[in-house]
Amino acid sequence: MVRDGRIEQRIARRARILLAMNEPDTVVSELAEQLELDRPPSGLCAAASSNGAWKWSMMHLAQAAPGGFPPLQRVEVERLACCEPAGIGLHMTHWSTRSLAQAARLRGIAPSLSHTTVALILRDAELQPHRSRYWKTPIPNEAFRTQAAQVLGCYERVEALAAQGEGVVCVDEKPNIQALERRRPTRSMLPGLIEQQEFEYVRHGTVNLLVKRVVHSGKMRGGCLEHNDSACLRTVLPQLLAEHCRARRIHLIWDNGSSHIAQATRDFLRRHYPRVRVLFTPAHCSWLDQAELLLRAFGARYLQRGSWPSRSALIAHLDASWPEYNRLYAHPFTGSWTRIKMHQWVDRHSS
Repeated sequence: MVRDGRIEQRIARRARILLAMNEPDTVVSELAEQLELDRPPSGLCAAASSNGAWKWSMMHLAQAAPGGFPPLQRVEVERLACCEPAGIGLHMTHWSTRSLAQAARLRGIAPSLSHTTVALILRDAELQPHRSRYWKTPIPNEAFRTQAAQVLGCYERVEALAAQGEGVVCVDEKPNIQALERRRPTRSMLPGLIEQQEFEYVRHGTVNLLVKRVVHSGKMRGGCLEHNDSACLRTVLPQLLAEHCRARRIHLIWDNGSSHIAQATRDFLRRHYPRVRVLFTPAHCSWLDQAELLLRAFGARYLQRGSWPSRSALIAHLDASWPEYNRLYAHPFTGSWTRIKMHQWVDRHSS
C-alpha cells in the first residue's frame, strides 16, 4: 500500500504508521512530526500494541483501501443507501454514514463495516443520502407552453418594446416578513471573531412587502400591504402603475397568487387600466417572474440579520431600502432560458 502510487494518501499514511509502530525503536512524537500530523496517532499506536489488535488494524486498513471491500457487499451497501429507512422498518427520515453502517451490520451485509468505509463506497457511487433539495417542476403541457412563451417573449423583446413606448413590469409579494428584535445588542466583529447575534428575539408582528420591477432598467419600487389580499392590492396598484401613465401599453407579469387571479383584481384592471396586458406565469413556474428573483436579492442585502424595535420601524426600513437598492444594485437581468430552449424542454419531457 505504501509503494502503490494510486492509493489515497490518508490510507497510505495509516499504513506508514502501522509499519513504523511495528519497529521497536519508533518514537511516537517523532513519527507524528515526520508524517506532519497535528497530534500523535494514539489510536493506531494502541491498535498496534498487541498481535490481535495488529491483525485487526491491518484488516481494517485493507477494508478501507480502494478495491479492498468485496464487490457484492459494496453493491448491497449501495442498494441499502438507495432504500428509505422506512423500507427496512426504521423510523428515521434519511441516512447518515453512521446509521447506514449500523444498519448494514445489523442486516449481516458486513460484520465489521465502519462509517468511513461507507463514506468511501458512497463517494465512489456518487450517492449522497445526507443531502436533499426541494423539487418543483412545471407540467410540460400546451398551457405551460403558451404562458411561458408569452412571458419569455416579453423578456426577449424588452428593449424593442421600450423603444416603442411599451413597458414590461413584474410584480410579486413577500408576505409575512417578521419584525424581530433581538433581546440583546449584536456584538460587532473583531479580528479573529465573527459577528455574534443574540439567539432570542421579540416578535413585533409581520409586514407584507409588494415590489415592482421594471424589466428593461432593473429599477424596483416597493410598498407595504396591510393584508395580502385583493382589496389591499387594488389600493397599491395605482401607485405602481403611475410612472407608466404615458406608456402605450404595459405588460404586467405576475404569478397565480390568490390576490392576482381574484375576479375583483381582474375587473379593476380592465376598468381603470385598459392598456395593461396581464400575463400569468405557468403553475409551479413562478421563478419566471423576475420580481421573485429581485425579492431574493433584496432580502439577502436588506432583511437578513436585521433587528427592528417595532413593525413601523421595519416598514420605515423597507421604504428607505428600495431607493438605495436602485442606486447601488439595480441592473437588467440576463435570462438564460429562451423560448427556443423552453420549447425544446417541453418536447423532451412531454414525449
